[in-house]
Amino acid sequence: MKKFFYLIIAVAAFASCSTPTNIAYFQDAKWNSELTVQAEQLFRLRPEDKVNIVVNSKDPALESLFTLTAPSARNALGVSSMPKTIAGKGTGSGYGQTIAYTVDKDGEIDFPILGKIKVAGMTRQEVAADIKKRLIANNLVNDPVVTVEYVNLAVSVLGEVARSGRIEINQDHFTILDAIAYAGDLTINGERESVMVLRQENGVQKTYFVNLCSGRDLLASPVYYLQQNDIVYVTPNDRKKRESTVSGNTVLTPSFWISVASLLTTITALIIR
Repeated sequence: MKKFFYLIIAVAAFASCSTPTNIAYFQDAKWNSELTVQAEQLFRLRPEDKVNIVVNSKDPALESLFTLTAPSARNALGVSSMPKTIAGKGTGSGYGQTIAYTVDKDGEIDFPILGKIKVAGMTRQEVAADIKKRLIANNLVNDPVVTVEYVNLAVSVLGEVARSGRIEINQDHFTILDAIAYAGDLTINGERESVMVLRQENGVQKTYFVNLCSGRDLLASPVYYLQQNDIVYVTPNDRKKRESTVSGNTVLTPSFWISVASLLTTITALIIR
């Protein structure tokens, strides 16, 4: 009876003191080692994406012609004595905030004078270069400086992270590590070996799993670089799942074995007496 009692105590102590091995990221990284990163993936426009397009020129009239802007509040009220603004610049020709272009279902935007322009599948730099080329070729603007900025690109991070939610993207590429950093990192209860990424590809919802504990697997993953509207979901680990029960005391938890040891101690004491 005493041997059995000591065995239970030992098992409980081992279960409560064991060190988890699936917490640290990049466990296969060594000092001065090299891990191959896949080619950088820039965001490419899709239907329903929004972009701001600003055309700058030496001629202020041309700027306001090719840049969609909303009239300022004072102009809308008919106040003519106010200082005028140029295409969201703050000074100049009577216009206020820049209006974004929305990519339609055919992957096109309707640009002033130039008409329909196919932009789906292009980066913002490629769109800017294409519009600049068209303006010069049509003798519309001789010295255009075209700037294209994303407006509504975002990814969502859910599950076992410090701050779940939708993350706005204001850069040309965005990795899953960036998303996790913006979300405040995984909680201690997050499953690091199988972080889920949901992505719409050609009208199909695809699911990928990423192992943060392996730098080699992570950097080689097709979802290391995220795309707009990706959903990153961090599943709870087994410990968190067990804690979601009424008492959390299952045969796999240290608390269960401690409870058993306490019960056996009481029974043993009674038998000895």
